[in-house]
Amino acid sequence: MDKVRVGVGPLSRHDVVAVARQGAAVELSGEALDAITSSRCYVEKLASAVTATYGISTGFGGLATRHIPAVKRAQLQRSLARSHAAGSGPEVEREVVRALMLLRLSTLATGRTGIRLDTAQALAGLLSAGVTPVVPEHGSLGCSGDLAPLAHCALALMGEGEVRDPVGVRRPARDVLAEHGLEPMELEEKEGLALINGTDGMLGMLVLALDDLKRLFKVADIGAAMSVEGLLGTDRAFAPDLQDLRPHPGQARSAANLRALLAGSAIVASHRGPDCNRVQDAYSLRCAPQVHGAARDTAAHAAVVCERELASAVDNPVVLVDGRVESNGNFHGAPLAYVLDFLAIPVADVASMAERRTDRFLDVTRNGGLPPFLAYDPGVDSGHMIAQYTQAAIVSELKRLANPASVDSIPSSAMQEDHVSMGWSSARKLRRSIDALTRVLAIEILTAARGLDLRAPLTPSPATAAVVAALREHVEGPGPDRHLAPEIDAAVGLVSSGALVTAAESALPGPLS
Repeated sequence: MDKVRVGVGPLSRHDVVAVARQGAAVELSGEALDAITSSRCYVEKLASAVTATYGISTGFGGLATRHIPAVKRAQLQRSLARSHAAGSGPEVEREVVRALMLLRLSTLATGRTGIRLDTAQALAGLLSAGVTPVVPEHGSLGCSGDLAPLAHCALALMGEGEVRDPVGVRRPARDVLAEHGLEPMELEEKEGLALINGTDGMLGMLVLALDDLKRLFKVADIGAAMSVEGLLGTDRAFAPDLQDLRPHPGQARSAANLRALLAGSAIVASHRGPDCNRVQDAYSLRCAPQVHGAARDTAAHAAVVCERELASAVDNPVVLVDGRVESNGNFHGAPLAYVLDFLAIPVADVASMAERRTDRFLDVTRNGGLPPFLAYDPGVDSGHMIAQYTQAAIVSELKRLANPASVDSIPSSAMQEDHVSMGWSSARKLRRSIDALTRVLAIEILTAARGLDLRAPLTPSPATAAVVAALREHVEGPGPDRHLAPEIDAAVGLVSSGALVTAAESALPGPLS
């Protein structure tokens, strides 16, 4: 795999995913090396000045008024990393830690932080070696950046704390650094702040969420198409001229996907004639493009914020081009917190609609002649009855997760930091929401596939048939009750991996959008 080059310009979301999820190595560009070297000269000049400069010769936060003598400044930087590495709780996922490390390196590469070149290269060395600091989940208020999570990474650079080695074993940082020829860093003026004062955790989780949602919204369209088909719905409501009456771009894309997925379906064709007495489908079928499309448009807005943030240099204080070192508020996580909270709303709603379609399959009064609960021998067998319970429990949790974290603020640091974003919490709950949506969509597809099988000898469309075939490689078709949890897990794995999208697209003239 090619290395990701980190320069003075913004990283792409693709680069972040490559490093976070695929383990790509990194290197600093020549331009970045020059920018870092240049700005460090300004910091060293200010460090020797009589006048105190925040972050260079003072304490931090509520202790910013204390001038720190030169002999104690190395201790100041060590103390900053140690004291701020105060996280608690479960360990944050490797991909999130790698994303936040890369994004911190990206800000360092702009030359606006005043860090030393050796320290920036040490951070790049950790990433390239596959060494991942152990970061606890709780500790960031999303203001002054993700202080505690980033401080745990800074601690690892110093050879302290614990890391996961490249094979995932949790070990002392000093031992793992030594194995990879990485020297523990002795931080100097300004470097402690430069390593911990950024919105990188929030931004990393937003990048990963957008990557997940791009796939999951396609899966939602696949599940909806299978449900429309299996419940004897119509594709007429998805016609282009009807969609054009309300020109939201996400809606148009979702409707186009549904038309493509349902093309060539013998099941849909079987009830298209004049003798069909169904006037219109239920909202969970007919309005899928409106809901799935609005979710896409929300993600598009979040992507705009994400791109702006990727082009940002977030630190406090910052080193400007003319050598001034100025305090600022760019570390405040509000722009990220709002969109992270915003995304949790459509995630919950897309899942809620999917659960309603599943429920229709199981209700003998609404499923168009299929057995109750799609059971093989109703009464003896329960079919997918409890799978819908699982969906309902998850959807209920998703509604709670859709409540915004960013409306809260708890002042900190002796009221110096008297308004915080809680954006880290917004990001953490969005990750849980995305996992939950994955499970809800998997259960819908598992149920819809059973419904399509039960429509035999009528055949589904080529695209939905390919999805059923991919599922049947892991999950048997209709029959007496079996242990259902492993089948749900298998479906979840196929949704997560993108295998079901690949299967559907294999039968289409082009990719889903």
